[in-house]
Amino acid sequence: MSQRQHNRTIALGVLAGMLASPVFAAPALVVTDETTDTSQSTTTGQTNQTGQTNTTTTRRVTDEPEDVTEDRLRPGVYPVQPVPPEFAVANDAPETVPLDWSVGLRGTYTTSNGQETFVTRLTPQFTATHNGGIADLVFSGSAEIAKANGQDVITVTAGGLSLSATAPIDSNTSVKAGANIGLSQDLPGAVGLSPFVITPPQIVTGSIDLGVDRRFGHFNVGISGGIDRVNYGPTTRTDTGVTDNSEQNYWSGNGALRLGYQFTPVLEVFGQGEVQRDIFDVQTASLGVYPNATNRSLRAGIAGKWNTAWSASASVGVGERVFDEASLGAFRAQLYGFEVSYTPDPTVKLTAGLDTTLSPAGADNPGTGRIQYAAFARAQYDINSWLRVRASADWSNSELVGTGTTDRRFALGGGADYVFNKHTSLNADYGYANSDNITSGNTQSHQVSLGVTISR
Repeated sequence: MSQRQHNRTIALGVLAGMLASPVFAAPALVVTDETTDTSQSTTTGQTNQTGQTNTTTTRRVTDEPEDVTEDRLRPGVYPVQPVPPEFAVANDAPETVPLDWSVGLRGTYTTSNGQETFVTRLTPQFTATHNGGIADLVFSGSAEIAKANGQDVITVTAGGLSLSATAPIDSNTSVKAGANIGLSQDLPGAVGLSPFVITPPQIVTGSIDLGVDRRFGHFNVGISGGIDRVNYGPTTRTDTGVTDNSEQNYWSGNGALRLGYQFTPVLEVFGQGEVQRDIFDVQTASLGVYPNATNRSLRAGIAGKWNTAWSASASVGVGERVFDEASLGAFRAQLYGFEVSYTPDPTVKLTAGLDTTLSPAGADNPGTGRIQYAAFARAQYDINSWLRVRASADWSNSELVGTGTTDRRFALGGGADYVFNKHTSLNADYGYANSDNITSGNTQSHQVSLGVTISR
């Protein structure tokens, strides 16, 4: 046999041996199972003619995360990854409660009808927010602690705590609830205060309210109710000594019903009725009767809201305050309401409003009741990241029922905040106030304040 034939025989033998191998005998089924590696391996086995098992391992490399398997494609098994971020479900980790706080220290110089005063004020405040699965909660508090130059007495001129909750029941219904307590006390010589008052009364207020809003197609229905408490402390005067204001303390309960029709996505027409009941603690010293009374009001108006840029509402109506004691009679007033807010971008905020209220006359005021019309305007502009300017205007006109007298007040203000960093700012303000009433006459004042605020 030649050398060429010998080589051909060897090659044919090798080829025959390879074809007889179990690897080429039948295709292997690759079954993927969960592994702990980023690749998946599969082992298949077949038995050859001699009874021995030949094992073949196949590995499939994948780019999927290690905890992703083909199990997620089986019925009844939810996918774990990959999940788009917008569809991701939050874990069960405890929710945080964001807390914002600030503390301001200001010095205020005031000149009023030739008298000058300097007052140092400390103004702490905080706000805690909790966005829960059932309700969103907001808890806030603030205070103003003042000390006049040359006096050792420290006065809490303002303070309060409030808690509010909002809970959506479904896509058409929501529930609102709130509670607050407040305290206020003017300093001697404040604008509009009688010059005979050397210790103004301390006023403590508290309230609890609950409301439900429901949408029925194009109709919006709101029901609300609440309980209020007003308590006046004594007044010390240079002409009559100590005046007990307990006859002005009262409880108040109120309920309101609002019905609106959304005739376009932007505009709504509405009507609102409200009833309020005032019950006083003691009889008046001058009349010897309880000045208990019931307020009734009815309003109609229009409201609109366009995205987040602006919102506005306007209403007119009639209000009446009827006393239980027939000798006190009743009084009525035309009600006007207006409010507008414009925020075209985060740097600009403009608000203005007008409202009418019927209420008791209050401490150190004559008359059986008060009809007050009050208007305000606010403007704020962030020039850049470190400078903000603001301006304000206030006006009110009160008629003291049964006396034929009025109390008129007007105020203008402006200020600026210079931000040193995200925690510290310098604050400067100027204010002008004008008051004209029967107890203090005409009073004009100019006020300048400068201070610093530290915030979280």
